[in-house]
Amino acid sequence: MSSNIVWHSHPVDQGARAEQKSQRPLVIWFTGLSASGKSTIAGALEQILTVQGYHTYLLDGDNVRHGLCHDLGFSDKDRQENIRRVGEVAKLMADAGLITLAAFISPFRADRRLVREIMPGGQFVEVFVDADLSVCRGRDPKGLYAKADRGEIKQFTGIDSPYEVPQKPEVHIRAGEVPVAEAVNQLLDYLHRTGVLQAGYQPVALEA
Repeated sequence: MSSNIVWHSHPVDQGARAEQKSQRPLVIWFTGLSASGKSTIAGALEQILTVQGYHTYLLDGDNVRHGLCHDLGFSDKDRQENIRRVGEVAKLMADAGLITLAAFISPFRADRRLVREIMPGGQFVEVFVDADLSVCRGRDPKGLYAKADRGEIKQFTGIDSPYEVPQKPEVHIRAGEVPVAEAVNQLLDYLHRTGVLQAGYQPVALEA
């Protein structure tokens, strides 16, 4: 970074933006294997929060690669840069006072730790969407595991590229065992207990 670049502080800060929205800014980071359910659960949570009056934005792995990160591949170096960029965007969105949800495989602990470290204290929540590889293979909604097995995709996480399981995630969702609604309620309960949803929340009805 050039020594000629200086941070410019503006009169409207994160606190003012959060007060305007009557909420606590946060980055909720969903990590897990492809087809574990990250985007589905994140999308369902965002829908519930929006209906209940919270201001949110969802950053999704595939969507981001259509624009911000369209120039990146899937080498370890490119994966690291992908998460670095997304982390910086998520930080800006939290600075805007939003509850920001980010759904990314983000296979490496060091990259997830980097995002945590650039966030103000208490504004990063790691959510491990835990589904066994066999479950993810069985789902395979985009046919990616089948392509990886045929050798059509290289460096595919869980096949020929590693996934480093979170060691101490704030929320651990056993996505291979629980329905989406139960996973969303687990998250809502955590957010309420930690003071993010100070106005309370309405749980998602579970099917009988």
